[in-house]
Amino acid sequence: MAEETGSQDQAAAATTEEGGQQFKIHRIYLKDVSYESPHTPQVFVENTTWQPNVSLHINTESAKLDNDMFESVLTVTATVKLGEETAYLTEVKQAGLFQITGFTEERLGPMLGSFCPNLLFPFAREAIASLVQKGGFPQLLLDPVNFDALYAQHVQQAMQNAPAPDTEQ
Repeated sequence: MAEETGSQDQAAAATTEEGGQQFKIHRIYLKDVSYESPHTPQVFVENTTWQPNVSLHINTESAKLDNDMFESVLTVTATVKLGEETAYLTEVKQAGLFQITGFTEERLGPMLGSFCPNLLFPFAREAIASLVQKGGFPQLLLDPVNFDALYAQHVQQAMQNAPAPDTEQ
């Protein structure tokens, strides 16, 4: 059994030795989860056709811990409505502990804002699909997300919202 755990740990670790850079996954875990179905059982009885309106909200955040360790948290919230009624609402906060060493500040931003959430998304996707199915609804399979584009959009918005440098003398 110990050999299986060791090989899983090795498979989960991604390391590059270019210029002392290192990236390692220490742990991936479910930090918080919520599932609500406020209109059951009526939603099952009154709606014979399943044509939901799905609203998806994604957020990422990260925090620096000790010794080049970072926590990255991906929050995925899915609200599914039938007409005006909420069939269900689920939110998953999927997190990971990552050791990121030797990266410049310019490279650290994309690592935490895009690369880490990209690793966490399949776990969040599976958790949501499982919760929804256990709630008695058809499984919700989320489409892949382009975290590179979302991060680039976030950086662009931050630059636009930044105050202009004071040029008066």
